[in-house]
Amino acid sequence: MGAALQVDKMSLAEKLETMEMLWDNLSHHVQDVAVPEWHTEVLAAREADLADGTARFDDWETAKEMIRKVLGVCRT
Repeated sequence: MGAALQVDKMSLAEKLETMEMLWDNLSHHVQDVAVPEWHTEVLAAREADLADGTARFDDWETAKEMIRKVLGVCRT
């Protein structure tokens, strides 16, 4: 709880720097992260779609628009 209170006092730059440090630290310990079974299944299905040619890809602009629609976010 104390850490959360300190985060409220940090500037945006400090928060981003802290996030980068956390991600960097976590990336050095990926072997400690358990991968859920459902995630393994999703990845296997996507690999199968690639292998049989049924995978579908969208360009980044199209993907962003789809995400905005799903989230109900208006473009400003």
